[in-house]
Amino acid sequence: MIFRRALQREFSQSAAGVFVALFAILVSVVLIRLLGQAAGGRVPADAVFALIGFGAVARLPVVLSMTLFIAILLSLSRSYRDSEMVVWFASGLPLTAFIRPVLQFALPVVLAISGVTLFLAPWANQKSEQYQARIDSRDDTSRIAPGVFRESSAGQRVFFVEMGAEEDGKVRNVFVASEKDGKLGVVVSAEGSLRTDPNGDRFVVLEQGRRYDGTPGSPEYRVLEFESYSILVEERKAESAAARTRTLPTSQLLQTPTPRSLGELLERIGTPVSALLLALMAIPLSFVNPRAGRTNNLIFAVLTYLVYNNAISVFQSWVSQGRLRFEIAVWLPHLVVLAVLALMFYRRLAVSPFWRVRA
Repeated sequence: MIFRRALQREFSQSAAGVFVALFAILVSVVLIRLLGQAAGGRVPADAVFALIGFGAVARLPVVLSMTLFIAILLSLSRSYRDSEMVVWFASGLPLTAFIRPVLQFALPVVLAISGVTLFLAPWANQKSEQYQARIDSRDDTSRIAPGVFRESSAGQRVFFVEMGAEEDGKVRNVFVASEKDGKLGVVVSAEGSLRTDPNGDRFVVLEQGRRYDGTPGSPEYRVLEFESYSILVEERKAESAAARTRTLPTSQLLQTPTPRSLGELLERIGTPVSALLLALMAIPLSFVNPRAGRTNNLIFAVLTYLVYNNAISVFQSWVSQGRLRFEIAVWLPHLVVLAVLALMFYRRLAVSPFWRVRA
């Protein structure tokens, strides 16, 4: 049918342009954040592109949802502005006739969002956490080039190694300088190695050396000789519960129905459902009244999208905190939006009777 083909072609062209724009913005935002971390020494430069890939995959459902909503909204709004809607309505097509072509276009995208949200995004979050953990496990000594003074990632120490790590994993002739509370501490040793405690704290173990402590400009210094000396490099970072649940597979969330698991499951279910309902809501929201201006419907559409997604986040937080049952929160926001959607269709049909099917 010409009507459906025209809409499908219009939706596809708009979606392609919107997706490219939104995905470019997403990659740019993630890239800027990671480059800032790399410049501060918190992320190695060779890990930036891998983390960008994992971050883009994890945020892909949001991009696809926005693409679907914006593409349908822009396409139908353009039809109103160019008076194409008048032609379709004069041909006897009601506003409800647009539901079927919108669903035909939206359902494959919603299925893709479901697959990414339920399976691919948790995998990407898990791989990103594992990759970040491997990066964090690198000690400051791994960033040191032999014969070069290097500052630690936190900027608290300066390292110098005359000879790099050999087969035994130890570096030779180590120099470490640190400053705290106006006092300077200098440690020199014949060799050093890395040790990690069972609780995750990392230490540099120096052997056969001396430590000098004192205030710059003062002749009073304390000299300490040692056979083994451990320097705490980094304490184990406590991983938040929210970060852990984001990396869990959906099957594991179902097997362990704790409040936080149910909250995460609520978000994963709500993302594709909200994408489908927003695609349908774009039909009445796309109405453009030339006398009232062209931006009013876009502003209202943006507010609708923000309110809907924030409501899902609020319900997720309530479920995670045990303040609301999962069985209620999983359908309540979508049921409210569905009722609002039905009301919007009713009002749009009521104010324009000629939009209905002719007898």
